[in-house]
Amino acid sequence: MERQSSGSAQKFAARASIVAWIGFVALAMTWGIQSYRNTVRSAEDRVVTSTHIVATHATWVNELGVQATRRIADAVRAPHDPGYGGTVRDITDAVEGLPGTVKAYVVDEHGRTLYSTDPDVKPIDITDRDYFVALKDGQTEYVSSLLISRLNNDRIFVFSRRLERDGAFAGAVTVSLSGDIMKPIWESVDLGGSFSVSFIRNDGKLVARYPTPDRELDMADHPLFTRYLKEADKGTYLSEASPMDGVRRLVGYRKVLGTPFIAVAAADYGLLMQPFWRDMAVLATVTVLACLGSLAAAWRTRQLLRIQDHQSAALQVALENNEFLLREVHHRVKNNLQSVMSLIRLHMKGNETSEALSNRIKAMVAVHEQIYQRDSFSQLDAAELVQTVAENVVAAYGADVQVEFDLATMAVSNDRATSLALLVNELVTNSMKYAFVDGHECKLVLKLQGPEEDGFCTIEVIDNGSGFDPAAQARGTGTRLIEGSIRQLDGTFTIDGSAGTHFKARVKLI
Repeated sequence: MERQSSGSAQKFAARASIVAWIGFVALAMTWGIQSYRNTVRSAEDRVVTSTHIVATHATWVNELGVQATRRIADAVRAPHDPGYGGTVRDITDAVEGLPGTVKAYVVDEHGRTLYSTDPDVKPIDITDRDYFVALKDGQTEYVSSLLISRLNNDRIFVFSRRLERDGAFAGAVTVSLSGDIMKPIWESVDLGGSFSVSFIRNDGKLVARYPTPDRELDMADHPLFTRYLKEADKGTYLSEASPMDGVRRLVGYRKVLGTPFIAVAAADYGLLMQPFWRDMAVLATVTVLACLGSLAAAWRTRQLLRIQDHQSAALQVALENNEFLLREVHHRVKNNLQSVMSLIRLHMKGNETSEALSNRIKAMVAVHEQIYQRDSFSQLDAAELVQTVAENVVAAYGADVQVEFDLATMAVSNDRATSLALLVNELVTNSMKYAFVDGHECKLVLKLQGPEEDGFCTIEVIDNGSGFDPAAQARGTGTRLIEGSIRQLDGTFTIDGSAGTHFKARVKLI
């Protein structure tokens, strides 16, 4: 039997370990998922904020280019105007305030440079450039994609505006911006790692980027244009490989209203996810420690269960012998008391004294019944004992009495249980014999409350009978039994017989 118990304990320990591990795994997964979501959300917030900064700069750059070409166009007259004398006009006022990297040019309808703010200007052919061809074909203004300058091989992009004479194409104003204009934007964003900022034209052509690109780029077939911009004007997405340099990045994009640009800020995904991987490293460390700890605990538990098996085997034999002997003793005591009660009833049948003695013996029997029926060798349930004794007395008298119980569950030691049972027996018996004599509705209330801080409990027996004067009452056997029981319970009591009988005592049950 003990081996079965040990086996059950081992199975329980194994199941508990499994349940604990399932709980730990669930908790770890929840933590991991939450950490991942928080990291991604934080990364997206950083990228979105950076994209907004890039978009703000894009608005400024577009305004710079558009306003510069307009001011220059207003400051010069077309080369074929009647007043044009073939001299280069001063456009210093028109370009005042532009950054030093911004260079302005005025060319005629053949693409020849008439004048420029570029001190290193030299004759070049621009008639094949899209920013010139578009104006020649009728567009008023134009923004080029990323170009490689034919003057110095720098990465540039160009704003251009059409010049007309009598409605015919007469040349163009162009403003060239270096790709390095993106560097201050890149520095202000500072997403860390291998990140980039870009302006992309609405048709997918790259306009400017930092770090500086090594080639032109057309993204018309990239998911940014085939999917994401069709779904929303702004947002984020994960690019597994950048079309420029193959780096995995989290990309934020935003259409810049009033401009031909898409502002893009792309952050190094590996760097953004470092907080998540740090959390995973911590989780892995905790998991390893928990695994080692659980294995050690399982081994120790197994050792303790084996030791317990040997100790329990000897204790179980002794316990079973003691329980058998104790039950036998209580059973014999009960039988002996029942025998005494039967003899008294046989020889004193019909005598009132015999009824009182019989009830007292029944109260004693109730104590022994609780002991051996519930294996309560040290303590009994006081509430159950009080109720049992009271119901036995009421049943013995066969009285039509309404009995109410308000009994708090508490323990009573075996050596005090008999005194409590005899006390309750005498009090209920007195009510049955003397209280209900006038035929009115009979009611009996028994209360048991406590224990209080000093260890005392309160027991009350209340009836709605005729009452009596305690001072005038002669001291009989019942009174002496009550007083003796109270002394054995280390208690005190009061009796009020003015309106029915109210007995109240403070006693110790332990």
